[in-house]
Amino acid sequence: MALAKESWKTIADLEALPEGTRAELIDGSIFFDTAPTVAHQTIVSFLHGMIWSYIRSKNGTCRVFPAPFDVQLSADDVYNLVQPDVTVVCDRDKLKDGKRCIGAPDWVIEVVSPSTKAQDYLVKLNKYQSAGVREYWIVDPSKKRVAIYNFEMQSYEEYYFNESVKAGIYPDLEIDFSELEL
Repeated sequence: MALAKESWKTIADLEALPEGTRAELIDGSIFFDTAPTVAHQTIVSFLHGMIWSYIRSKNGTCRVFPAPFDVQLSADDVYNLVQPDVTVVCDRDKLKDGKRCIGAPDWVIEVVSPSTKAQDYLVKLNKYQSAGVREYWIVDPSKKRVAIYNFEMQSYEEYYFNESVKAGIYPDLEIDFSELEL
């Protein structure tokens, strides 16, 4: 049973939690995060490093952030604050408050954990698409699969960990998942 809107938690409630508490706010409900696994962090580090190196090599202006990094998908939405595993923001104005990204990032990557599977594949997929995220990757270690949603091109593709994956927002960036050492 869904909560009545007046009992929904807000970003202010999330910010009132003890410092260092890892949590997300989705449709007024707080979801606490546990420490990620070694495999999860290996994937996040690998992707962050590859994207950071690419942006730097091109003297790009986009910024890439690993979790925990807060994303408020819309400035007027106080009921949702997510922490994607990897976030790429190209519009620096979305980072002006110095605390989080306010507005849709350009590229979001989520690494699936057993406890986040439904959120990553359903809830966040819809939130990111509705907010205007250009590209969304779901990396699933248990299936050794990468699902690519390019919302700009309205396309979907699947790749496996033995393949190279092309980034939609950077046509000349390919990430070779066979280099990932899990």
